[in-house]
Amino acid sequence: MKTVPARWEATILICRKCSRKLGGGFGENGRKSLAKALRAKGFGGKGRKAGVGIVEVGCLDICPKNGVVAMNAANPGAWLVVPKGADIDAVAERLGLGGDRQASRKP
Repeated sequence: MKTVPARWEATILICRKCSRKLGGGFGENGRKSLAKALRAKGFGGKGRKAGVGIVEVGCLDICPKNGVVAMNAANPGAWLVVPKGADIDAVAERLGLGGDRQASRKP
């Protein structure tokens, strides 16, 4: 077994089933999933070199109507139900990303 280094400072988990059922609802035109909208705003990125890992996971068994369940893995006791059309900057702040998009960019 070996360890592979990563630059992730945070890991955000987003329910894939909620995202699929909602069929978008986020971003400028409301056509992006929550994960893609967060990445497009500069939070997260691709692979292990990103400052924030945004990972879509299987069903989290909350299943809100017109919303998506998300959580910061560093705070597993606080799950967030994000309503369709929510402001991405506000969502990022509630998830503990603090609005700092620099963490997701390469140095």
